[in-house]
Amino acid sequence: MINFNLTSHSETETKDFAYNLASKLQKGDIIVLSGELGSGKTKFTEGFLKYFNLEEEISSPTFTIVNEYKNNDINIYHFDVYRLEDIDEFYAIGGEEYFCSGICIIEWGEIIEKALPKDYIKISFKKDNSDENNRFLNIQTFGNKYDNILKEYDLN
Repeated sequence: MINFNLTSHSETETKDFAYNLASKLQKGDIIVLSGELGSGKTKFTEGFLKYFNLEEEISSPTFTIVNEYKNNDINIYHFDVYRLEDIDEFYAIGGEEYFCSGICIIEWGEIIEKALPKDYIKISFKKDNSDENNRFLNIQTFGNKYDNILKEYDLN
């Protein structure tokens, strides 16, 4: 398990980090995004989708639970599970079936933590109260699948 902190000083840095991470992921990979509204989760997703030439496609999945983005090589599923009543609702929509069908980005994923496979990346976003452009990201890996992918960022 890797656990480290990263400071993003701008939306561009957040997007660049996401773009770089996207270049290393593949079908079956899962990223959980956590953090208050306006903390950078959508900017991260924009940068992630840019790697797959899908940045113009992004829309908030807030009312649909999941948006599907497809390019020729891979499907990306962008979940927002904030409005789910409980984990049973996630199972009812067949949510876990997406895990092996593409890359999943799950906002508010702590709500469905028990449904997640053992290997995933969790990124927690926090605003900097002293600088509106800064975001503090805490990146954790669960399982060991992603340790080699993220060790270049872990400078601790």
